[in-house]
Amino acid sequence: MAEIITMPRLSDTMEEGTVATWLKQVGDAVTEGDILAEIETDKATMEFESFHEGTLLHIGVPEGETTKVDELLAIIGEKGEDISELLKADTVASNAVEESQTDDKIVTEEKTNNDLQIPDGVNVVTMPRLSDTMEEGTVATWLKQVGDAVEEGDILAEIETDKATMEFESFQAGTLLYVGLKEGESAKVDSLLAIIGPAGTDVSALASNFVAGGTNNSEAPAKPVETKKAEEKEVVSTPAVVTNTVDTSSNGRVFISPLAKKLAEEKGIALSQVKGTGENGRIIKRDIENYTPVASTATVGKFVPTGQEDFDEKSNSQMRKVIAKRLAESKFTAPHYYLNVEFDMENAMAFRAQFNSIPDTKISYNDMIVKACALALKQHPQVNSQWFADKMRLNNHVHIGVAVAVEDGLVVPVVRFANEQKLDQIGAAVKDYAGRARKKKLTPQEMEGSTFTISNLGMFGIESFTSIINQPNSAILSVGNIVEKPVVKNGQIVVGNTMKLSMACDHRTVDGATGAMFLQTLKGYIENPVTMLI
Repeated sequence: MAEIITMPRLSDTMEEGTVATWLKQVGDAVTEGDILAEIETDKATMEFESFHEGTLLHIGVPEGETTKVDELLAIIGEKGEDISELLKADTVASNAVEESQTDDKIVTEEKTNNDLQIPDGVNVVTMPRLSDTMEEGTVATWLKQVGDAVEEGDILAEIETDKATMEFESFQAGTLLYVGLKEGESAKVDSLLAIIGPAGTDVSALASNFVAGGTNNSEAPAKPVETKKAEEKEVVSTPAVVTNTVDTSSNGRVFISPLAKKLAEEKGIALSQVKGTGENGRIIKRDIENYTPVASTATVGKFVPTGQEDFDEKSNSQMRKVIAKRLAESKFTAPHYYLNVEFDMENAMAFRAQFNSIPDTKISYNDMIVKACALALKQHPQVNSQWFADKMRLNNHVHIGVAVAVEDGLVVPVVRFANEQKLDQIGAAVKDYAGRARKKKLTPQEMEGSTFTISNLGMFGIESFTSIINQPNSAILSVGNIVEKPVVKNGQIVVGNTMKLSMACDHRTVDGATGAMFLQTLKGYIENPVTMLI
């Protein structure tokens, strides 16, 4: 069945978009994840990928033309499918919208005044879409607090997306009157983030109406904040065994505060063993925190373990969620196989030492591997490829993704045109990317477009390992540490230094022999690094 594709909202302030380039034409096959077009927003030109599969049946906005967000962009369906009714319905809907603009404006104003009651000069700030794949965001840090003055262009907060932590600036001036999310809390795109307006304005009703009206994208309306302390509320719980340790009502129910009940469940403490010290014998938080198991008469004089099962829970970050999703998709869609090699590193070690003797110059073994891979990929474009349902793309450019471990997982900044860069240029770029990656300051553009990926765990003492392909790449190289060990040279056992590498390949694009020939070429560069300078 045909699907209507509308103009996406690719930035937090985007109201309309311009089609810079169509990468698919009418009649072309489209698979999920294919880039349909490059869309120019109010901030940047971004790639727009398809979330549907089929044939591109209709293009609603020619290159260079502009349309509003949510307007018809394209139609994807089965080849030869009749879409005349969809086009007719879209035309009728567009005309109806134009004819009712005045009425819509009146209705909108009435809703604004009556339902949301937005005072003059007050602006509602919603969770922005800071990347093309972002569905929800987490407030990492508030840089403004309620009551602070805000100027247009001031940084309100740092928002953690699925790709990076990015600064979010204000497009309004005034006073920060309300904060809808605490630091560490998450919400979907377009949810209430903050309210800005004249100092002293009461926006409590506006905030309540905004959330209760469903604009926060939650499954249920938000409830008013309870002002009583948790320990002042009574919740009735029925324990498995009721003893004289707990004061109960006449029907055998025990009184406990909600917080204490939650702590008891987390710690696995039977309420029947806890004596309440709150009002009327109610169990409260401190009773659970101070609880010590008492040995039964059957175990007196024997050793009784007093340990208890315990664990900590940590909410998955946006980055961790996306990593899990992408790696699972790669592992279960791309048929992986692995090629393992071991390189002699004697010449590489001598080369690096000599290269780093140049003043103000320092390169790592990883920089050398990036350069060597880039040169080898130019000779083996099949390894520098991407798989599509109806074709294979052999990339003539070489963009090397370098995996960098960060607190929440893994990011892959991209060294572009790595084959054209000098070793010290690669070293400076990788060092800069790694530093900013650990501070979550990389932009989405700096982590897109790789054609091959390198993951190096040698600095952690890992001798060998395998990696999951970073799609849409066709291969990823896993690099271990350099190991000093006995090796055979010219029939003699001598002390040598070797390094193990493993390459995971997508069998749809890279055959075993193709991968092996690439590694042979790579071996030549690594074991004779001076050839990288020729």
